Amino acid sequence: MSELKQDVRRRGLIAGLAGGIGALFGAAARAQEVARPAMRAGRAVYHLADFDKAGFALGAIENHIAGVPAGEADIVLVVHGPALRAFRREGSVGDLLARAEKAGRAGVGLVACGNTMKGMRLALADLALGFSVDERGGVVRIAELQAQGYAYIRP
Repeated sequence: MSELKQDVRRRGLIAGLAGGIGALFGAAARAQEVARPAMRAGRAVYHLADFDKAGFALGAIENHIAGVPAGEADIVLVVHGPALRAFRREGSVGDLLARAEKAGRAGVGLVACGNTMKGMRLALADLALGFSVDERGGVVRIAELQAQGYAYIRP
């Protein structure tokens, strides 16, 4: 066989192998896309642990709701640690309580960490209206939501 024919055969074999490998990688990427939950801009979990960031977090949530098409916001605010003090009915600073309750009425899930509540000796009645308690802990709830495809945001 001539050297030219061997070279053409070799190139064809290499091109075929490269195409096959490319197809395999493409199929694997498509399989991962199917397995991964669909991400939507309005689906997010906000993680709040810092007392001094409570107002900023609520502002970010308000902007998030305003920035996505109506009805597409699926937002959960998970609060634990010192930040939970910002949402106490007694001693709340400024308009934080009213803004949190407004967010809750707008459909934002307000979740308090059960561990923090026990540590601070708080009852659900001590917090802004609309809060629920996750007895397993705030970080557990955050991890669950992330596994469900929620974007993680920590202001």
